[in-house]
Amino acid sequence: MGHLSAMFKLARSLSMKKSKNFCGDGDNGGGEAKKNELILRSSGCVNVAGSNNLASLFSKRGEKGVNQDCFIVWEEFGCQEDMTFCGIFDGHGPWGHFVAKKVRESLPSHLLCNWQEALDLLDEIDLGSDKKLQRFNMWKHCYLKTCAAVDQELEQHRRIDSFHSGTTALTIVRQGELLYIANVGDSRAVLATSEDGILVPVQLTVDFKPSLPQEAERIVECKGRVFCLGDEPGVHRVWLPDEESPGLAMSRAFGDYCIKDFGLISVPEVTQRHISSKDQFVIMATDGVWDVVSNQEAVQIVSSVTDRSKAAKCLVKAAMKAWRRRRRGIAMDDISAVCLFLHSPPPPPPFAATKMG
Repeated sequence: MGHLSAMFKLARSLSMKKSKNFCGDGDNGGGEAKKNELILRSSGCVNVAGSNNLASLFSKRGEKGVNQDCFIVWEEFGCQEDMTFCGIFDGHGPWGHFVAKKVRESLPSHLLCNWQEALDLLDEIDLGSDKKLQRFNMWKHCYLKTCAAVDQELEQHRRIDSFHSGTTALTIVRQGELLYIANVGDSRAVLATSEDGILVPVQLTVDFKPSLPQEAERIVECKGRVFCLGDEPGVHRVWLPDEESPGLAMSRAFGDYCIKDFGLISVPEVTQRHISSKDQFVIMATDGVWDVVSNQEAVQIVSSVTDRSKAAKCLVKAAMKAWRRRRRGIAMDDISAVCLFLHSPPPPPPFAATKMG
């Protein structure tokens, strides 16, 4: 416990004010935040006065039935003025839309509770020398604990059948000038940063597909199978040992308990990124975007938008056009995006009066 707990000492010295205890509070501050327009769960824009963040959200139902994508942006996460929580979720299976919304509801609540418990350990532990590493380890520990609890809670839910249904979950916590990214599944986060005056994409997450060698190795070791169907060359899926089911196109997800014993996991990959003045915005999107739009194209689309609040809508609309152009005859997937701008826009140049001759 000593080494694991040592990661929690730094928080108070890094401007984390002590807030109310979120554990055991079913609302976890969400009701008050919603009332104050700090939380958005539908297409729109979050732009709190005095915040450097502006978040644009948009989702469009595909051609396969109900929209199983959902998202959330929560400003002043945990009652901290310098913290923002963003999440995007892509459900699948008959109950996928219910699973995605349940994970959207419970994941930030569990994360707040675990974060609060981490803060409560501060007075008991010696401060380590590398504060940045210690803080990252704290968030990683909180995320691992959170995702395990969320998956267990989902399995025991009496009103949602997650045996053959599940969801991905891509979330980001911005705390000051640091981003903490946690990814379960094949949604993707891409950062737009400036190099020599040109915006370039930096992919922040891994698309957890069964085709990845380390993912396939784990699945096979657990007696699951990975292969492509004859009419889907290049699309690797996860299958039960003795059945042509369920055929999941991702290797990590919440739910899908029919195949959890055969290599599918809900363990997140947790990473961090220090925000510099060159970093402009982060795009979080479901695979409905990335299946037809490259990272570079997405950055160009978002950067060309004059009204930041419409950035996600413009990206989704561009992806819809790309689906019709590049994937004719294939039913369009649900398409959703969150665009998080990291700095306030520069003020307009001052008006210079022209002296008439």
